[in-house]
Amino acid sequence: MTWLEPITLKGKHVSLVPLGQQHCQDLIETVKADQLWDTWYTNIPEPESMAAEIERRLQLQTQGAMLPFAVLAADGKAVGMTTYMNVDTVNKRVEIGSTWYGKRVQRTGLNTEAKHMLLTQAFEQLNCIAVEFRTSSFNHQSQRAIARLGAKLDGILRNHIRHKNGTLRDTYVYSILQSEWPAVKVHLQYQLDKNR
Repeated sequence: MTWLEPITLKGKHVSLVPLGQQHCQDLIETVKADQLWDTWYTNIPEPESMAAEIERRLQLQTQGAMLPFAVLAADGKAVGMTTYMNVDTVNKRVEIGSTWYGKRVQRTGLNTEAKHMLLTQAFEQLNCIAVEFRTSSFNHQSQRAIARLGAKLDGILRNHIRHKNGTLRDTYVYSILQSEWPAVKVHLQYQLDKNR
């Protein structure tokens, strides 16, 4: 048994289920509806590469390097993906990343609830010492969303990796520590209650 095992997490607005090829068509429709792959500083798959992206994530799962989820809206339709990645089994750290959602569920309670469930699982079941979030220096929407969760900016990895267009990416690294989780949990629950 590995440290990260596929699991289903269910909330009111969202369910996170083990990613599989059965989600491919919904995800293709989601990216087509919004041309999500067109944002140069993110890595959202184009419709014709969705099956390959699902397979890539599943291969990383078999290596113990990732635990991918399909993000299901309340209607049961797959509207995005998210993962535990950059898995450090020895030190009990993960990154929540490679996340994207269709525009119809952006800026709704879906993201807050999804992160609440992923963080609860990470800190309370997996006993993580920290959970990271990383994003491009140009992804201001993601930076604001991560900060709203209660994560703190750890620093910037300059010329960290390349964007899909070949330009160099500065990566903003955020984290929530195990000691910060109780307050962050209350904050996220407050945000969810406020939006009802």
